[in-house]
Amino acid sequence: MLRHRAAKPLLFATGLLPFAWLFHGAWADALGANPAEALIRATGDWTLRFLCLTLAITPLRQALGAPGLARFRRMLGLFTFFYGVLHFLSYSWLDQSFDVEAIAKDIAKRPFILVGTTTLLLMLPLAATSFNRAIKALGAARWQRLHRAAYAAALLALLHFFWMRAAKHNFAEWTVYAVVIGALLGWRLWRWVISRRGQAQTNPSIQA
Repeated sequence: MLRHRAAKPLLFATGLLPFAWLFHGAWADALGANPAEALIRATGDWTLRFLCLTLAITPLRQALGAPGLARFRRMLGLFTFFYGVLHFLSYSWLDQSFDVEAIAKDIAKRPFILVGTTTLLLMLPLAATSFNRAIKALGAARWQRLHRAAYAAALLALLHFFWMRAAKHNFAEWTVYAVVIGALLGWRLWRWVISRRGQAQTNPSIQA
């Protein structure tokens, strides 16, 4: 099933459903009393959701013994970036009217927007190098090191969301994301420690 040729097109269509829902809601004026806030918030939420799905691929692949899951990681990562761009564009357009000077001042003035912008900029090289030609050009080892920046992006995204919720003292949804991302990154840290221990036992000089 995971290797079926229809699996990727189905995932692509599914990934576009939130965008289609938001577009229809904006077009039909069905996003509530404050459609601008609804769009900004929803695109940010979907960025975090796709980021969690992307980070979940490797643990699920290993836990379920399903190597076919790996073929979906790139597309999920690109959807993360896509919704991140929509989130920033929604803010730039609906909150700042594409006023570059106002956006720059707002980024400098409000830490949570600075962190969110930094997160998007951090994801930019990951999206730009998510193709086979980039992997060949960079080499597998350097490409893997570069794409570990996704872990930093996840932590910055959490901080951005935390500061945004702090103004309203509403941390329930943030806590869910924090637990999920904490578990996904914690699993990677645990695997890294186990790997280092194995290397140290094989080659005692690593312990020095």
